[in-house]
Amino acid sequence: MKELEGICWYAVATVRANGKAFASFYEVCVSKMTKKIIKSDDEWKKALTSEEYRLLRKKGTEVAFSGKLLNNKMTGTYVCAGCGNPLFSSETKFDSGSGWPSFYKPVAYDAIEERGDRSLFMKRTEVLCEKCGGHLGHVFDDGPEPTGLRYCINSGALHFEESEQQAREKGAKKR
Repeated sequence: MKELEGICWYAVATVRANGKAFASFYEVCVSKMTKKIIKSDDEWKKALTSEEYRLLRKKGTEVAFSGKLLNNKMTGTYVCAGCGNPLFSSETKFDSGSGWPSFYKPVAYDAIEERGDRSLFMKRTEVLCEKCGGHLGHVFDDGPEPTGLRYCINSGALHFEESEQQAREKGAKKR
């Protein structure tokens, strides 16, 4: 962490000296140095819908083929429903036939956390939001190239933010 902080302070000095050349690097450093979102159970209950709370905080699973984002074809970013952390891009979404939105990689590997999960008499890998610790789903090694991974994610654990281009195209069609 100390090494990262040193790099980040160097980035701050560089940003001040050279304008916005390293702004995105600086933003990554700042986000790395900030702590995770920690809320009490009551605070999560107030902040989330009952379904989001069940999925994200109680490690629930939605019924297959029932999620609102399963068939979403719009261009944009899937973010954590608990904290807004960007998690997956529409560019990496694919139809796995599993009944849940599936992606072959996250927007950044440090956006998620993976943990061993031996619940329900199975050996799986749980996927959590790195920022708030919310349960997202599981990752399996039967996905497409280039990663061979299938991030099988609950729709209710995600919100979708359409890209600016997608929004402009929708606006143009209404005119």
